[in-house]
Amino acid sequence: MNDVAAAGFGFYDGIAPETDFDRLADGSAYRPLPGDWFVGVADIVDSTGHIAAGRYKTVNTVGAAVISAQINAAKGAAFPFVFGGDGAGFAFPEAHRAVAEDALARVIRWADEEFGFTMRGALVPVADVRAAGLDVQVARYRPSTGVDYAMFAGGGLAWAEKAMKAGRYGIEPAPAGTFPDLEGLSCRWTPMRARNGKILSILIVPQPGAAPGQVAGVAQRVLEITKRLDRGGHPVPAEGPGVGWPPEGLALEAHATHGRTSLLRRKAYLLAATFMAYVLFKTRWRAGTFDPSHYVHTTRDNADYRKFDDGLKMTIDCDAETRMKIEAVLKRAQADGIVSYGLFEQDEAIMTCIVPAVSRDDHVHFIDGAAGGYTSAATAIRQTAAGASQA
Repeated sequence: MNDVAAAGFGFYDGIAPETDFDRLADGSAYRPLPGDWFVGVADIVDSTGHIAAGRYKTVNTVGAAVISAQINAAKGAAFPFVFGGDGAGFAFPEAHRAVAEDALARVIRWADEEFGFTMRGALVPVADVRAAGLDVQVARYRPSTGVDYAMFAGGGLAWAEKAMKAGRYGIEPAPAGTFPDLEGLSCRWTPMRARNGKILSILIVPQPGAAPGQVAGVAQRVLEITKRLDRGGHPVPAEGPGVGWPPEGLALEAHATHGRTSLLRRKAYLLAATFMAYVLFKTRWRAGTFDPSHYVHTTRDNADYRKFDDGLKMTIDCDAETRMKIEAVLKRAQADGIVSYGLFEQDEAIMTCIVPAVSRDDHVHFIDGAAGGYTSAATAIRQTAAGASQA
């Protein structure tokens, strides 16, 4: 690891990952970020409009690109990040600020030039979050031996996003023609159809002033209900995700990774590379040290279908009875002033991936609903809030 990447990241390295997801609901596993750290946030303006136009896979890819660019800029240093569907959040030490800002500015420019998306981005001092009476706390969850994901609590990341949308802490796009380093960003797996009924995107956020213990209790009740589902509602099939050729996300991956190479040449390269991968995954033939069966199973285990991001987010394969039980808990908790919630159903889940190297097990896989997912669940919360204010 080089000096730039290593500077100040030791705090996160010192957090022991949890393997029991339920423990993340009660807050005991979280540690506050150091006072000289920053949080970064980014999202796509009018993502709901792009989703309505059928571009949700593109929205997901651009949201994941924020994380991909930061991973490559950190050059091996571990840092906390979370995928939000139409954007992302992350945190880093003050010594890394210039590098993080450059990587985010490049993604903002690229999102506009490649896809016509207007993207917002902001870097917010943790000290300002605390001055506003909130905090940014992080934990690490290890779903498999190969990878772990950051979980956020304290309300600070949500506060930073609101500040960004209000026009504070914003950063400018990089100069025209500037490309981010998105090496490893891919979207090659086929969509995963629901097997139990519907893919249910769940978003649960604390109401202002709600007691943390009450919020944790609601999350724990929801998690307990999902345990009745096969594999806890994991949307990736037990045998792993499916493959097709050419992959549906090939054009998106070409836009993400062509850099100064022509788009046509990059597509031709990816067509050849993905065909070779398709043959290996279909036949399960080993190629040197690469074992496609192991890779597929690791992909399944590494998927982030549930997370804490100042609230509980889940994308699960859910039957109608389980959905009714979950919604009953959430309706009561919302009426009691504990949480607000949004639910959104669709037929499929999709996965966007960051794969540093196929020979390692540290590839990360972001799960979302294929027809709106977390973004549409968040819209449902806003619509409920608007209706309540007019009542």
